Parts: sequence; C-alpha cells; structure tokens
Amino acid sequence: MSSLRSADERNPYALRKKAYYTLVILTIVYSFNFIDRQLLAILQESIKADLGLSDSQLGLLTGFAFAVFYVTAGIPIARWADRGNRRNIVALSLFIWSFMTAVSGFVQNFVQLLLARIGVGIGEAGGSPPSHAIISDIFGPNERASAIGFYSMGVSIGILFGFLAGGWLNEFFGWRVAFMVVGIPGILLAIVVRLSVAEPKRGLSEQRQDSDTVVPLRDVLALLWSRRSFRHMALAAGLNAFAGYSTSNWIASFMIRTHGMTTGELGTWLSLTVGLGGAVGVFCGGLLADRMGQRDQRWYLWLPALAGFICVPFMIALYLVPNAYTSLLLGIVPGILFNVYLGNLIATTHGLVGLRMRALSSAILFLIINIIGLGLGPWSTGMLSDSLQASLGADSLRYAMLYLLPPVMFWSACHFYLAARTVREDLAAAPP
Repeated sequence: MSSLRSADERNPYALRKKAYYTLVILTIVYSFNFIDRQLLAILQESIKADLGLSDSQLGLLTGFAFAVFYVTAGIPIARWADRGNRRNIVALSLFIWSFMTAVSGFVQNFVQLLLARIGVGIGEAGGSPPSHAIISDIFGPNERASAIGFYSMGVSIGILFGFLAGGWLNEFFGWRVAFMVVGIPGILLAIVVRLSVAEPKRGLSEQRQDSDTVVPLRDVLALLWSRRSFRHMALAAGLNAFAGYSTSNWIASFMIRTHGMTTGELGTWLSLTVGLGGAVGVFCGGLLADRMGQRDQRWYLWLPALAGFICVPFMIALYLVPNAYTSLLLGIVPGILFNVYLGNLIATTHGLVGLRMRALSSAILFLIINIIGLGLGPWSTGMLSDSLQASLGADSLRYAMLYLLPPVMFWSACHFYLAARTVREDLAAAPP
C-alpha cells in the first residue's frame, strides 16, 4: 500500500480519471477566457451608443489593442511555463483576466475601457500555452488532438455563454452589470484550479526522459521556421482566425444593424449557431483527425483545408440573404467549421518540437494567430466598414464582411493543403 501511495505521489495521473478531471477544469478555464473576450462583441452596440465610439475604435478594442498585449505577454509567460509550475501560472492568469473583466463595468470613456481590455489580454496570455503543455503531458500522441480538441471547445462554450449571458444581461440590466457578473465567477474558479489541479511530470504520456535544459527562444523559432509544414500551418491558422474572429466580433452588430434584432434574441441564436456549433466542430475535428491520422498523418491538415473550402459559399450567402433567420441558419455551417483546425494544429505543432518547447511553441503559434486573426481581423473589418459608410450607410458593415472574409477563408484553406504536403517528414524529424 505504501509503495502504491508513493507512486501516486510521483505521478498524480496514475488514475485515468485525474487526467480527465484536469482536462475538464482546463476547458472550463478556457471557456471563461472566451466568455470574457466575447462579451464585448454582444455588448459593443450598447457601449458604442453610451461612450460615443466609432467602428474603428470598436475594432481596436476587440482586436488589435487586445491582441498586441496578449501576444507580447504570451512569449515570456510561455518561457516561464516551460521551466516553472504551469498549474500556478494558469490560476494566476485566470484571476487577473477575470478581475479586469469585472473592472470593465466601471469605465467612463474609451481610454479607460481600452486599458481594461489590455489588462484582460495580458491575463489571458497566460492561459493557453501552459494548459496545452499540461494536456500534452497527460495525453499521448494518438489521443492528443482529441484532448486538445476537447479543450478547444472552451472557445465555443465561451462564445455560447458570452453571447447568451451578455445578450440578456445587457437587455435587462445594461452592459456594465454584464461585465461585473461575468468577471466575478472567474476569480473563484482560479482558487479551484490552484487547489485541485496537479502539475504533471513533463513527458509523462510518452514516458520520455525530461531534461532540465531550458531551450533558448531563438532555437525554438529556428526549429519551427525550418519546418515548411509549420510555416504554412501558422499562416493558414492566422488567416482562418482572421475570418473567425472578425465574424464572432462583428456578427452581432451586423444582425442588429441590417436585420434589426434585439440583443436578447440574437444572443440566444448566436450562442447556438456560433457557440454550440463551434464546440461540435472543434471536438469532432480533433477526434476525426486522431482516427484518420493513424492511417495518414496528413489528415490532421487535410480536414481543416476541407472545412475551409466548404465554409466559403455559406459565408457569402449569409451576408446577402434578406431574411434574418435564413442568415442565422446559413451561419450554422461556418459556425461548426471555423475551429476544426485548432486541436489538430496545436497537437501537430507539439509533435514537431521537444518536451521543453511545447508551451513556447504554443505561444509562438498563438502570437501568429492572434496578430493576424485577432489583431488585424476585427480592426480591418471595422475600418473597411467606416470607409464604406458614406456610400452604403447601414449596409457598410454587411459589405465590409462580404468583401473581406470569404476570400481570406479560401486563402487559409489553400495553406492548410500545402502544409499537409510535408508534415509527415517534419514530424519524423522532431527532436527528442
């Protein structure tokens, strides 16, 4: 009995249920990440009217300003995670971004809201890279895309609750209350993470021997850049995120301006089409890739390519149809397929690098995704909408999204296809 207890102390994941518990808790944390992030999208029309903001300013709040600080903080936090306690980093980060979300309810002008959102971005930078590294250590290569796909459902679950809770809270209590109500539970969850999640041994799932050597940032960058598949994967992911973040950040404003919907009804619809649909897409994408990838590893990238090509005609149609509910129904397909790539891409990236490179490789990948996708996507859409305002009036946002997002999604799918051409050779050349 004493030897069993000693083994459990050395390996807190000796029982499989502990791995599943940690995966569920980290997924809930990731959901809060996107609840806090997505909340602004459903509230932004009310905030715009209250604070007198332009579409460019809204795009800056939801996109570029947030993304710059998110990715700037992400690299040093990931370096910390590759040598420190990842569980503690996740708990601290969750506390910071939840606190700053609650603070957003007290702002009085654009600058104050911008600073609050920067605080949210800095906090959220410490969430995913350490979580990805933990998951890769407790789930093996043949189930890793499924596990990270499950974790990545947090994006869609967060969008679901962000739209649903934000829409109805705004309608009945106002946008300030919505920020405070959503921020406070995350502070409590941070305590749960700190007390109940165990830090796994690095390389546990593969029974690989870990080294205490910290790999320099330039070496990780050089390794990733030397892999042609990663270069295509990263660009493809950034472009996919450009379309996805632009859609999730502006779809509510588009439906309100073009079709006159209320935030409560719209939040319910979008929670199902974008939120629930996205959860199905990202989990099934990882699950299918793990099964098909055992026969051919290129399926990890072929699936996102196929999803991207299918998305394009539905994206075009949803902006052009005259009926609000037809538009929302057409949005189900992109809602499901936008995030198919996420679990596959992170799992493949971790397969390209060494044990002490995983958190940093995730941070580098997320830097590219968020600069191109979150940074440029919503902001570019907002600026194009402002430039079309004089000629198109209330339809400026509709045509900004139509002109910009379907072509970018097609471009993304092409790069996923190109990445698949060399991914098997690059995985075989991964360092120990």
